[in-house]
Amino acid sequence: MGIPTITVDVGTTGIKLCLFDAEAQLLTAVQHPTPTTTDGAGEIYDIPALLGAVRRFIRELPSVQRDLVQRIALTGVGESGGLVRSDVSLASPMILWHDQRGAGYLTRLTPEQRSLIYRVTGLPVSGNYGLSKTAWAIDRLPDGERPGDAVGGPQWLNIAEYLAAVLTGERWSEPSLASRTMALDLSSRTWSDEICALLGLDVNAFPALRPAGEGVLVTARFAREVGIDAGVRVHVAGHDHMVGAIGAGLHPGELLNSTGTTEGLLFLQETPSLGPQAERAKLANGLACAGSDYTLFASIPTGGSAFATLQNLLGLDVQQLTGCLAELHRQYVGDRLGLAAVPLVLPQFRGSPPPAKDASARGLIAGVGSQTSAADIVLGCFLGLALEFLDVLELFGVQPAQIKVIGPASRNPLWLQLKADLLGMPLVVSRFPEVVSRGAQVLVSGMADEADQWATTDPYGVDVDATRHDRLAEWRSGIQQQWAYLKGFPS
Repeated sequence: MGIPTITVDVGTTGIKLCLFDAEAQLLTAVQHPTPTTTDGAGEIYDIPALLGAVRRFIRELPSVQRDLVQRIALTGVGESGGLVRSDVSLASPMILWHDQRGAGYLTRLTPEQRSLIYRVTGLPVSGNYGLSKTAWAIDRLPDGERPGDAVGGPQWLNIAEYLAAVLTGERWSEPSLASRTMALDLSSRTWSDEICALLGLDVNAFPALRPAGEGVLVTARFAREVGIDAGVRVHVAGHDHMVGAIGAGLHPGELLNSTGTTEGLLFLQETPSLGPQAERAKLANGLACAGSDYTLFASIPTGGSAFATLQNLLGLDVQQLTGCLAELHRQYVGDRLGLAAVPLVLPQFRGSPPPAKDASARGLIAGVGSQTSAADIVLGCFLGLALEFLDVLELFGVQPAQIKVIGPASRNPLWLQLKADLLGMPLVVSRFPEVVSRGAQVLVSGMADEADQWATTDPYGVDVDATRHDRLAEWRSGIQQQWAYLKGFPS
């Protein structure tokens, strides 16, 4: 039995708000575009609009459903956040994960310091993570308000943690999100004075840790505003990909392929991978949302967002692109698609994945001829996504026992089949669209150890066709030189 829970998942391009009952059945789900704006330095959240969407969703639930609610569980992108005062007012903008405003603070680090950061935090040095954004924000605080100047000074909170602070009046950090700041000592599971000092930060810039299973009561004011019981508890469930691992019932040895705006590859492991090989590959270690496991993770910046890029690039609306993908899939599984004339597309539309991990990288297309069609470019893009997936998977140096796919890719049979055939390994794919949100309910209900969460996602298999696998392997071998050239093209 679960606990009736409202879940809020703040993604890069969308906010998902759901209500689950005690049987873990999804009663209602709403999605809104993530409200963002710019502040001259980069991209930030439109906080009034974001809070307004959360409040409206709860207020507009039928009273019989609002009366069920006992928990609110919050998840979010791992690296988005800002500084929050003890009264939960903002001391800085809430900065999006891909914003690089703090990257300049990292350029002064020596190679030895960069290696130290990886050995301690398990993360490759990157402006995506919270540490450099914290330094940027603290440098812009008024005199006397820096952390350490006074008790209760501003602290870095992830966007999900900030929402929890608004709802409860308290600040805390959830461990899986804390492990995405580049300020947490992964082995001791405490904030690292040594790493913070490299950027001139006081460790008090980061709040106390509280696991996903521990909630805090909503404020009486918020309960009145939205019409819920004052006994409702708020939990920060964690980093969205890691929460997805809970919803997918991920086991050590299995790979979670979590798709959304980006594409994530996630393994669970008993100990972190902090050695030179993982450091060179720029794989990201972290803490799991439950238990004592660690995570080993890589993010491909372009995932489902390729859909919108193709629409803009080719002038296609949603229906036209969806129809194109469906027709390409029919031709592909019917062995009616040749690969020789397909352009080679490096789909790094939002930066490059490990091991380059270059936020300024952009996509490239090679092999366009006078007869190249829009459908050829679409096919080339999803072949490129499959190639990137295989490249990144090879960085882990292990063959997964099973690949579980969650997120929007489940609605793209061409993407799935290309991936399975290129890998030469079948996929198991969730039909249930809200695996991350269900994972959040599982965590706050204390059911993370219950068996077979995956079975509740209505999974189906995508099998490998041996003939197509051989054909793709031959194609991949033939384009390796061009592929390597595109990946090495200066950004």
